[in-house]
Amino acid sequence: MSPGRIILTCGEPAGIGPELAPLALASGVDFAWMGDPRHLPAGTAFTEIAAPGDPVPPGRLPVLSHDFAAAAVPGQPDPANAASVIAVIARAADLVMRDEAAAICTLPISKQALKEGAGFAFPGHTEYLAHLAAARLGQDVPVAMMLASTTVTPPCRVVPATIHIPLQDVPAALTGDLLEQAIRMTHAALIRDFGIRAPRLAVAGLNPHAGEGGTIGRQEASWMIPLLDRLRAEGLDLAGPLPADTMFHAPARARYDAAVCAYHDQALIPIKTLDFAGGVNVTLGLPFIRTSPDHGTAFDIAGKGIADAASTIAALRMARDMAAARA
Repeated sequence: MSPGRIILTCGEPAGIGPELAPLALASGVDFAWMGDPRHLPAGTAFTEIAAPGDPVPPGRLPVLSHDFAAAAVPGQPDPANAASVIAVIARAADLVMRDEAAAICTLPISKQALKEGAGFAFPGHTEYLAHLAAARLGQDVPVAMMLASTTVTPPCRVVPATIHIPLQDVPAALTGDLLEQAIRMTHAALIRDFGIRAPRLAVAGLNPHAGEGGTIGRQEASWMIPLLDRLRAEGLDLAGPLPADTMFHAPARARYDAAVCAYHDQALIPIKTLDFAGGVNVTLGLPFIRTSPDHGTAFDIAGKGIADAASTIAALRMARDMAAARA
């Protein structure tokens, strides 16, 4: 693992990403922003660099320049820029996989803009980064998404076993193999990236009240309980399947280090309620560290100078701490 800089990718230039880059210098994290310098706010003090580790005078934003086809108009994504947004992600992933950077932190993209402008075929960053890693390694790279808090105690860390699929498709998609994969990835990441030697995991049931003995759904009784019992026999510290509605208040969170949930909103609603500005998205399973702020492009406030960099700063700091833990 390189001890060098983190790469902060530009994301959608018509969103708040370009505003967040200079604000993130307050994080104290050594990072370089990758994107088109024309998209940065007027007056940004920056220095273009050729490689992630090149020196930069104090107080100036290191920029790995990447040419885009068009200027950035706040709130109005330009299809002409879509291909370059994708290329920046690929370039950053290539640099970190060649150990020229410590990690990547990705600013928000607009999946709609990328699909319309460049035929982007992935649901989001997570799946695209897994594709890039698989191409490099020559094998499938299963991934999971963790959302981790940074400002609440006890911390809230959640991993949805299914991610960006319709709710009606969740029961069929949530298989024993998929849930086991999410549990094992979470367990390994807590050890490797968060320095927790003996992770404690809580596993949410799929149904209300975790099925209530089979009266409100059978998934828990038919296969979730046997799966968790088997993993416990291997030595994993697992609680569950638990009713999701009683898992996230402070006394409950004190009993585990991360919660593995059945589907997207079951995991993301509690953390976004508890720590909206401080939540960080971490991709588990990649051969490199990737974090991102837990918000979108915010087209409605882009260019108004009111963007909050708290989540980006939290994501940069978490990437730095994860890189230190791996080193």
